[in-house]
Amino acid sequence: MRKVEVHPYNENWPHLFAEEAKKLKHIFGDEVIVIHHIGSTSVPGLKAKPIIDIMPVVRNIDEVDKFNHEMEAIGYEPKGENGIPKRRYFRKGGDMRTHHVHIFQVGSDDIDRHIAFRDYLRMHETDKQRYGDLKEKLSQQFPLDMESYINGKDQLVKEIEEKALVWYRENRNN
Repeated sequence: MRKVEVHPYNENWPHLFAEEAKKLKHIFGDEVIVIHHIGSTSVPGLKAKPIIDIMPVVRNIDEVDKFNHEMEAIGYEPKGENGIPKRRYFRKGGDMRTHHVHIFQVGSDDIDRHIAFRDYLRMHETDKQRYGDLKEKLSQQFPLDMESYINGKDQLVKEIEEKALVWYRENRNN
């Protein structure tokens, strides 16, 4: 059973991302265009579950499945689309998750969604604080119920994501 744990921001998270990104670049080679650190561990000062979310952007999503054995060799479990069309998802660490890899093809709207959310929280302290406080409260309220924790965040995530996308589109072109 996975325990829901939210931790204060850890200065080591960007280093853990960079180490893993090197491994992924080695596996996917020229198929990868860029690798982004996303999710709560990518936002300095944000409380987070200590799981590094990584988003490689690839040239062709259909090529990714050819690398499943190499991903398994470094500890990842391939999960296919896992509920999001045109994504390839991998997780590492079993019930003690350490990394999630969300791979999208260049041009996917999901790329902007993740980048906008991350960058918005990096620049908007009040929403970052609200989000971190809610996650901490939910982790204490539902320490053994990941589904309730996720559902409890849903409304605020959607609210922030909507503001983030507007902000991102306005600022991306400046």
